[in-house]
This record gives sequence, C-alpha cells and structure tokens, in this order.
Amino acid sequence: MSTVVDPPVTARGVSLRVRDAAIRFGDFTAVSGVDLQVEPGEFVCLLGPSGCGKSTLLSALAGFIRLAEGSIHCADEQVTGTNSHAGMVFQSTEVLFDWMTAAENVGYGPRMHGASAAVQTRIAEHYLTMVGLGHAQHKYPSELSGGMRQRVQIARVLANEPRLMLMDEPFGALDAQTRVVMQEELSRICGRTNSTVVFVTHDIDEAIVLADRIVVMTAGPAAGIKSVYPVDIDRPRERHTPGVTELFDQLHADISVEVQRSLAGQGLEERE
Repeated sequence: MSTVVDPPVTARGVSLRVRDAAIRFGDFTAVSGVDLQVEPGEFVCLLGPSGCGKSTLLSALAGFIRLAEGSIHCADEQVTGTNSHAGMVFQSTEVLFDWMTAAENVGYGPRMHGASAAVQTRIAEHYLTMVGLGHAQHKYPSELSGGMRQRVQIARVLANEPRLMLMDEPFGALDAQTRVVMQEELSRICGRTNSTVVFVTHDIDEAIVLADRIVVMTAGPAAGIKSVYPVDIDRPRERHTPGVTELFDQLHADISVEVQRSLAGQGLEERE
C-alpha cells in the first residue's frame, strides 16, 4: 500500500458523556448503570465477552436505541434521536450499495446533503485516497476484496465528516493480515482527522494497538463498566513494545472472569 501524506487539519472531535445509562428490551435489561466520559479526539475501545452489550451501547450512542434510564450527551447536546455528530461503521460490508462504484458510495452522503456532482467527485477522491483506494474509485463492491470494501465503508463515513466515529467490530470478519493493515490505516486516519472514536472489539490485541483508553464491560445481562485502562504506550504498538505484554495480561485476566460468568449464566463452563 502506498503511503499517503496528508496536510494537517484542525481537531474536530467532540466530547461524549454517558450518565447512569440503562437499556431494556421488554423485561430484559441489556445494559445498566453505565457512566462514561470520552474526550474530544480520544480513541476509546469497548472490550468484553460476547453478548455483554458492547454493540447495544454503541447503537445507543448513535441514537438508534433509546435509553430506558440515564442520558447521553454529545458535544454538550443531549442525544434523544439520531446523533447528528456521529458516523457508524459496521462489521458487515453489505451496507455498501452494490450498484454504485466506490466513488459513488463515498459521495452518497454529500449528494444527499445537496453537494454538486463536482464536489461529490472531489470528496470521494479525497477520502478514497486517504484510505489507500484512490486507484479503485470506479470499481464496484463485487470487484473489491473484503478489506478494500471495509475501507470504502470507512471512507463513506469520513466523507460526511463525523465528529464522532462509532465502529462496531469493523475488522472482525477480515483475515489476520488484512486486519493488521486496516488497524494501521485506521490509526493513521484518526491521527489525520482527529475525530472522537468509540470502537467495539472483543480482541485484546486490537484494543491495545488502537486505543487511548480501554473500557472493559461486565458480562450481561445488565452489563456495565467493570474497569478502565489508560494505554500510555507509544505508537506503533507491538507485542514486544514495553508495557504491551503487561497490559495484555491484565486485560486477559479481567475479561476471563467475565467470560466465565457469561458461560456460567448459560449453564456452561470454560474449557482449558
């Protein structure tokens, strides 16, 4: 992948404040008592066992799900409907429009906001180049690999210039090598855009590579925040980077307790 040199931009991330948040579906409480503060431009990973409410909480931050209790404020504005500051990146690449080229997919948001054809083209070219796909502007999703389609999805979100990026295990379906490339690209892009990011993952290594802070959630139901780990380790981060192994071991021990709780709640036991 060729290196893209981007000019500096002004920080545009927003603050995010969650207070005593609870999410219920009928009689089932998915999330309860969540308090979280995210600073402008901060990259926060939500980490925890499957089914602990990470994606549910992310959907609430986007305004797709209403809280049963508590509040969410983004840029000091209470979120009561769709969060106008947020852009969502999903794990599935099926959210791309198959009948549109990569450039048309990326230009779709600006088009809906009334941008001219020339402006749409310029925006699409800019953000596709930013994610290393300037050469693939005229290709359709079916002509792209999974990693490339995921980069198109990220470019499409960036084209709307969100001040808050919500990412729901966007690299979960990718092979290991592509996943590493995407993590590197995302780190570079976030350094370039200065957007605030909340990133859901169950992968400890991924969280350490990407995050400024890692928030560990308890097992559900009624999942909450168990612990918060600042990641004060210089980038780029690899397993041999000082401090990484120690942090990994702490997170692994913390999450293992919650995995065991989750399995016990299902009448199962964790196998060695």
